[in-house]
Parts: sequence; structure tokens; C-alpha cells
Amino acid sequence: MNKPIRKNAALIASAQAGLSQPQKTLDPKWFYDDVGSALFEQITALPEYYPTRTEVQILTDGVAGLARAVPEGAVLVELGSGASTKTRILLDHLPTLSGYMPLDISAAFLADIAAGLAAEYPTLDITPMAADFMAPLVFPETIAKMPKLAFFPGSTLGNLEAEAAIDLMARVRDWPQVAGFVIGVDLVKTPDRLIAAYDDAQGVTAAFNMNILHRLNREAAATFDPAQFRHVARWDADAERVEMHLMAREDIAFAVDGTVFHMTQGQSIHTENSHKYTRAKLDAMAAMSGWSVAQWFTDPNADFAVTLLVPNA
Repeated sequence: MNKPIRKNAALIASAQAGLSQPQKTLDPKWFYDDVGSALFEQITALPEYYPTRTEVQILTDGVAGLARAVPEGAVLVELGSGASTKTRILLDHLPTLSGYMPLDISAAFLADIAAGLAAEYPTLDITPMAADFMAPLVFPETIAKMPKLAFFPGSTLGNLEAEAAIDLMARVRDWPQVAGFVIGVDLVKTPDRLIAAYDDAQGVTAAFNMNILHRLNREAAATFDPAQFRHVARWDADAERVEMHLMAREDIAFAVDGTVFHMTQGQSIHTENSHKYTRAKLDAMAAMSGWSVAQWFTDPNADFAVTLLVPNA
């Protein structure tokens, strides 16, 4: 007997809206089910994917500078925490922290990570919250009253269009008792290095991109045949971003919860953007969202940057 489909109403609505556009899209937040989260952790270890190891080194070298900006008793609040690998650098070297609140859309994955961290840091209050960080957050009363250091590593800010990124930064600025915002950003560089990071030789990024179709089949009563698509990464020089697409290999039709869509050969579903930054661009975005850049850390090759924002007076 076939297992009944567990329909995800929010996923269905989001997918149907995006696939109805002239340039079909899927929201990249739906990448991160349990399978997608695990695949992304594999991506971070790939030789082509420089951002993770570079950011880890920057954080390791710069954490002492960050420590001076953290108030006594602050809670570290991480947006889209994933495996919290980089978080351990801060938890190990910010002695004034009193707690850690990881936010992630994948509840089961988050619970496993939080349980592991609670065992590693028994004196730290670990308070996981399964939430979409793009939506307004309501903090538990005790945490609402405490100073907060927001943490957004991994260049995830670059997945957002400028307006959405500025809006997110402004919402974090409005958190009660927020003292700072640590953000990782990938910097503009040669297209060949950027494309290789999003189209690796082992095909892990392609599997990560394709998994969103499998998730739609599982949770949105969709009828995708992933074999009819191929993963494509491309550089948009004008927008300074890498784009990920799922391109139709032939003329196809598929349904999402009964709504039928058609694609012609070569047409694509745009699944993700990864914007790249300059210092000037981030300075401007910070100013528009109520922050100032207090510290800027980068690697010798200027591949990546970690920045500390502080609230404008």
C-alpha cells in the first residue's frame, strides 16, 4: 500500500505561486528539509566550496575582537543555524554569553543539533526555535529582556534580493535589547571560482538543488520527474550574483497538488540567488537598516568577510 502524502500547505502555496511566474521560481528556503540540510553540510566540505573554511578561519582569527563587543549575559541568536559548526567558535571564545538560541526552519534537524550542543555546553542555556527567520519573531519573555548578539554566517544574506536583505536587517535591528549583528558575506571575485563553488565536480550541489523537486513530490502532491531536469549555475555580472536553476531537458508537464504546469526544453526554474558583496555595498545596506559597520574582518585573498554591525544611535 502506498504511503499517504503528508501535504505541506505553505509549500504548496509557495510553489504554485512561483511556478506561475513567467520566469518560474521556487523559494530557496524549501531546500532545507532533513535531506537538504544534510546535503548542504556536505557542500560546505567540498574542495570547490571555499566560503565555509574561509569564514571559519576569519572567525577564529577575529573572535577576540568580537568578544569586546558582547555585553555581559548576552544570548547568541543564530539565524538559519544548520549544523552550528561556526557557532562553536563563538561559544568557545565569548565567555560573557549566557545562552544560545538557534533558529532553523527544519525542526527535526534543529532538535538534533540543539541536543548535541546542550551536551557540549552544559552551563549554557540552549533554547532552539523552529522558525522562518524571514518572518517576525516573538521571543520567549525571559530572552526578550536579555541583550542579544545576532549571528548570520555562511553568506545566507546573499540569497536575498537587496530589498529583502535590508528588510531582514531592519527587523533584527528592532529586536528588543539587540547589541550587535555578526554577518558573513561572500565577496565579488572572478566568475570561474564562483561558478565552481556552485557546480562542484562531485555533483553534491546538483543533488541539493534537485532535492527540492523530491520534496515537492513528497509534501506537495507534485509529479516531478527529476531526470527531466539538469542543474545549472550561472553568473550574472550586472546583479553580482550566482544563480542556480533547474533546466528542463525536454518539453515537460508536471503538477503541484493538481495544478498543472508546462515547460519547454531549455526553460528553467530559478531556485536560488547568491549575491556577492563589496564593503561599500554592505555599508550602504547597513545604513539603510539602522546599523553601522563597526568591524570588518576578511581573509588575505579577500574572498570572504565577516562584519560586526552595531545599532545606530
